[in-house]
Amino acid sequence: MSLKFISGNEAIAYGSLRAGVKVVSGYPGTPSSEVITSLLKNKPEGVYVEWSSNEKVAFEIAAAASWAGQRALCTMKMSGLNVAYDSLASVAYSGCSGALVVYVADDPGVSAGMCEQDSRGFALMSDMPMLEPASVEEAYSLTRFAFELSESTGTPVFIRMVTATALSYGGMDLEDPPVFPEREPKLIKDIAKYTKAGSAICLDQHSDVIERLSEAGEIIRGKKINRLSLSPKAGGLGIIVAGAVFPYLEEGLRLVEEHGFKIGPVSTLKVTATVPFPAEEVRSLIKHCSSLLILEELEPHLEKDLYIEAHKFGFSGKIIGKLDGTLSRIGDYSAEQVVKGIAAAFTLNLPAGIFGDEYKGEKLTASRPITTCAGCPHRGTFLAINKAIKELKFKKDEVVVTGDIGCTILGMNPPFNTVWTEISMGASIGFAQGYYHSGVKTPVIATIGDSTFFHAGIPSLVNAIQHQVPLTLIIMDNGWTSMTGMQVSPGTDEKFQQPGNQRLDLAKILPALGIDHFKMINPYELEESTAAIREAMTLPGVKVILSRQECAIQAMRQGKRYGKSTVIEDNCNKCKLCITVTGCPAISLGEESIVIDPALCYGCGLCSQVCNREAIERGPVKDVL
Repeated sequence: MSLKFISGNEAIAYGSLRAGVKVVSGYPGTPSSEVITSLLKNKPEGVYVEWSSNEKVAFEIAAAASWAGQRALCTMKMSGLNVAYDSLASVAYSGCSGALVVYVADDPGVSAGMCEQDSRGFALMSDMPMLEPASVEEAYSLTRFAFELSESTGTPVFIRMVTATALSYGGMDLEDPPVFPEREPKLIKDIAKYTKAGSAICLDQHSDVIERLSEAGEIIRGKKINRLSLSPKAGGLGIIVAGAVFPYLEEGLRLVEEHGFKIGPVSTLKVTATVPFPAEEVRSLIKHCSSLLILEELEPHLEKDLYIEAHKFGFSGKIIGKLDGTLSRIGDYSAEQVVKGIAAAFTLNLPAGIFGDEYKGEKLTASRPITTCAGCPHRGTFLAINKAIKELKFKKDEVVVTGDIGCTILGMNPPFNTVWTEISMGASIGFAQGYYHSGVKTPVIATIGDSTFFHAGIPSLVNAIQHQVPLTLIIMDNGWTSMTGMQVSPGTDEKFQQPGNQRLDLAKILPALGIDHFKMINPYELEESTAAIREAMTLPGVKVILSRQECAIQAMRQGKRYGKSTVIEDNCNKCKLCITVTGCPAISLGEESIVIDPALCYGCGLCSQVCNREAIERGPVKDVL
């Protein structure tokens, strides 16, 4: 046993190893990525771990391993669960043989972008148990329990965390994973279990999954996973608190008491297994308390079931939560929501200064632009798109440029202001087709990153080719899944792939699809890139431009520099064109001239190409394509 300082995500990884996981798959997405990153570094021999091409593929790999009798884990963020759900719903009906655990990380407060989605709805739709750790320690212990629960009931199990718990850290005494006996894979041919071939099979499976959820509920109650604590004296306030909100409960109660308010007896129910609904424990709380407060982030799933139970038992007291308008369905929780709920329950007149500056961190932080990193190749692509649109005599608001998930979406921000849309993985290509079919007469441009194209862009491009939609697709190939932490993608250089894996080269794949026009550009060469995009916008059919340079951060980690940019002070009049056009964070305004930070500068040379006074000298460049 050893003491380690680990994150909630790493606790999921260590808990999985301790539970004897055999196969792990997933797709990178903040705030979930560190689970597989950790496992790739720490996995023992005999455990298979991969970054899959998307979440649906990842889930199918894990599910098949569980059907063959092995213990499997699949990881993703909430947006990825949308992708995986097509297969997940079907597998939930069929059940599993070996344990199958699905880890999903939600993002209340939207720290990492995308929709503020509550994944508990998927558990409810699928009749799958869901466990919600409130701390690093619980992430470790509940992961182990999830594997046991899944295997004992024959049903997949969700573990759901939110950003606050997934990325929080704590010290833990961790046991070394035991040596598990090798399981022989099972080959079970069972049409009634593993297919949906006929209504009778589907109806039977639906009945089975409901029964398995009920069985899981009995196990959860027996293990006292949901912790009920009734006050010695009946009456008072009963607080139901779900998952990651629990650590704020004690702080909220303390704040109320520190300001002199006496609130009488308080009973609590900490809900760790949010699906199935802990009806028995809730009934005990209803019978014991005179008013109820429910604290859960995002959607009022537990609250709705609480109302049903309260109605059944003729409860006439107050129920405080989202449905009475006290608390919001938006954003993450803190002690502030706890205090607000308690104040509503007891009709307290709270002083204006009850929350100090520590609760106003977001308001105290300085604003900062969200732009591409110094040396990012996407900067050159966006500059070239803007320049091509201008040279073709279009106004910027006359040419729609659809965007996609990842670093490419930064093109919507200043100084580029290029990209119009962001929907989901691969959607830029589908939306570009929709704009064309709507009757738009000006050129339509779709932008997408390389890993996103592998994830979900290929089917949309195939559709455009089949239906001959005259769009221009620009794939920004930097070789990495950069925004989520530099994970490998199918297009990452082979020397960074796992042993035995192979790289897929988009420069070879794209022409084989039968596109009408294909060209590869170097985004650091602004004039050549502009000319290629300008030409593509005027050609008929499906045009694909592959804009390829490695992510500058990863390249510099390998000791590479594309070139060197030097300021010629005598020529610089501090017009700031290099700053306002490129937005490069390596450039700042000095006393005599602009200044280029040599620690940040990758030497891409875009600043020298937009300068009209020859005040930036571009040194020799290296071919690092």
